[in-house]
Amino acid sequence: MNPMELRHRTITKMGRYRDLDIQGIDSTVLLTLLRQMLRLRRTEEALIKEYHPSEEMRCPIHFCVGQEAIPAALSLLVGSEDYLFSHHRSHGYYFAKSAPLRELFAEIYGKISGANQGQAGSQDISHQDSHFYSGAILSGAISIACGAAFGLQLAGSSNISIAGFGEGATDEGAFWEAMNYAGMRKLPILFVCENNRYATYSDQLKRQAADNICERVTTFGIRATKIFGNDTVLAYRTLAEEMQAVRSGMGPSLVEAYTYRWNSHVGPEDDGANCYRNTEEIQFWKENCPIALLEEKLRSANRLSSATLEAWEQEIQNEIDENFRFAKSSPFPGKADWHSMNWNDASPEADRLLGTSFESDFDQYQPESQLAPY
Repeated sequence: MNPMELRHRTITKMGRYRDLDIQGIDSTVLLTLLRQMLRLRRTEEALIKEYHPSEEMRCPIHFCVGQEAIPAALSLLVGSEDYLFSHHRSHGYYFAKSAPLRELFAEIYGKISGANQGQAGSQDISHQDSHFYSGAILSGAISIACGAAFGLQLAGSSNISIAGFGEGATDEGAFWEAMNYAGMRKLPILFVCENNRYATYSDQLKRQAADNICERVTTFGIRATKIFGNDTVLAYRTLAEEMQAVRSGMGPSLVEAYTYRWNSHVGPEDDGANCYRNTEEIQFWKENCPIALLEEKLRSANRLSSATLEAWEQEIQNEIDENFRFAKSSPFPGKADWHSMNWNDASPEADRLLGTSFESDFDQYQPESQLAPY
């Protein structure tokens, strides 16, 4: 598919996607990509199925069913010391950083054994040991990702920062400030935009003059590539190439992947009552399921057997069952000290750099002064 043809108005007219190419990619990589997508899909489906019947989950969840290709590709490419920042649809990126899924489950259930002791939930989950951080503030994580990239640059590190977000983030001024700063400083950062067309219920074409994010960011000195985001192999090739370029000092890059969420904006319910998208559009994306596209190609090349798939399904189900058991059996956290969680009077690093602390004679309670003649 010609990248120039990737537009929301035209993409659904192409029918079944036929350009997935597995030539030159090792079978181990291809099979791992498929298994990772299947693992993420089954995890999300299990959480959806369990969400309401027992009413035990303690937070809203933005599921990523249909958007498994980018996380699967990233999971094979991101380094353990790289930093990955995500928006509120966080599960795929948490998964991509190989953070422990059982701690994700426990976090959703509000348990002390969760990634953030049950206090962040799905939208703000982080895993410090994995260098993964998400956030519910739209575009907020993009700004922080730039800060991390700046720190890596100053330290002379070979590691990079990665920011994952949807096209809705580009409605925010913070996004364009990040593009400007990253391009100016040639930061070691990869921006990954999963363009699924809708920010909540708002069509990108009703919020922006055109779906041309790639064209716009190049004016800030950002390399930009757009791809059909349900082609997992293309996603793997593109991300591998751009991550290598970023690591080698060629400056920031943005990959825009056109994809689609099958589920509602948030939660397991169907939000179709809002009539913001049509049946034909949903059907097109389901017919071009990233898992089905790769599975079909591997089967036709005799590189995947039914026995392998069955074994994976059982292994994945066992893992999910254990994650639920761990989450449900873990205790809730005790009473939180919200002050110490948000503010610490100690400043050991500042004291180390500046010497012993001193008291200022400035009186912040003094009366206001007004200079004459104002």
